[in-house]
Amino acid sequence: MTGKAKRRVYLDYSATTPVDSRVLEAMMPYFQQAFGNPSSAHQFGKAAQQAVEQARQTLAQLLRCRESEIVFTSGGTESDNLAVRGVAYANRAKGNHIITSQVEHAAVLKTCRLLEKDGFAVTYVPVDEYGMVDPDTIRQAIRKETILISIIHANNEVGTINPIAEIGALAQERGIYFHTDAVQSFGKVPIDVEAMNIHLLSISSHKIYGPKGVGALYVRRGIPLHSLLTGGGHEMGKRAGTHNVPGIVGLARAAAVMIEEMDQERQRIGALREYFWQQIQKRMEPVYLNGHPRQRLYHNLNLSFPGCDGEALLMALDMYGVAVSTGSACQSGSAEPSHVLKALGIGRERGTSALRFTLGRLTTREDIDYVLTVLEQVVAQQRQIHRHRS
Repeated sequence: MTGKAKRRVYLDYSATTPVDSRVLEAMMPYFQQAFGNPSSAHQFGKAAQQAVEQARQTLAQLLRCRESEIVFTSGGTESDNLAVRGVAYANRAKGNHIITSQVEHAAVLKTCRLLEKDGFAVTYVPVDEYGMVDPDTIRQAIRKETILISIIHANNEVGTINPIAEIGALAQERGIYFHTDAVQSFGKVPIDVEAMNIHLLSISSHKIYGPKGVGALYVRRGIPLHSLLTGGGHEMGKRAGTHNVPGIVGLARAAAVMIEEMDQERQRIGALREYFWQQIQKRMEPVYLNGHPRQRLYHNLNLSFPGCDGEALLMALDMYGVAVSTGSACQSGSAEPSHVLKALGIGRERGTSALRFTLGRLTTREDIDYVLTVLEQVVAQQRQIHRHRS
């Protein structure tokens, strides 16, 4: 921490979140007391297995699905890989065509690109200026050999929420499997997998105040899925490997807390975000909002500050103890606008001046006021440098 930092403010909750004390408390017994392997037949193993199944039951209730449809994984990336690659290989005899969007997380996009090398055809549908997928573009892209549609629920960079229920209904009508990456939306937006016609859904613990290294994939009963890992028959044969019992317990507790507090957090954090956005517009014009102005995650602000460099702004804010992102955490350090901003049609100057602010459970009004003061200063400094160079 440098001498400039008068306060530490974390505004990168879409990258990761701190583990909630209630979650940590629920996990602790499974590190030392109930430490057994859930696959073991003795009492130590049975106690661990009971914890895993209780966590599975909790997630099933929250997603309104069957317990047997929850598969525990190592996180969002594995869940996305298992969904996309697993469905593709298990259904290759039916067809080889996959539809996804240009603004998916790398866990989906890179998986699709690898599948293309293995003989699959992939259509990457465009998005509008807000980063939203139009169901009509999905309808037009469907072929007789289409076996999977994978569309992100809420974009990890710009926060735009896609019309998942409509896309799911379209997939259901055509007999096509539908997967959505709900890593950013789960716990923030109501989800009902049956009502929204979702066949596969990915979630990650560390985005919802749970531990890192654990997640889950909802797989609707009857959907054939090729396993990525070979080994024991864990997770109903869908995912081999010894269970991360403390992590699974933490994921379930974190999910339960998120759903329980969803409405009040939406109101509190949403109000803070609106205050933040209004003040930025008053103090730092010109500034542009990236993503949909209304259909977006309540905690997300992705903003472009013309005359500034996003990476330089990030580093300057970090010197003052403020943590933000220039896009998705997976792409920080890139000198080019992210693939998401490019897909929105945002040019290089605006794209490279973008910052993502994501608020969370610990964010206060005092934090926002401090960030406003610091941000106004560093934006003014950057613009002055830019004018002198011009």
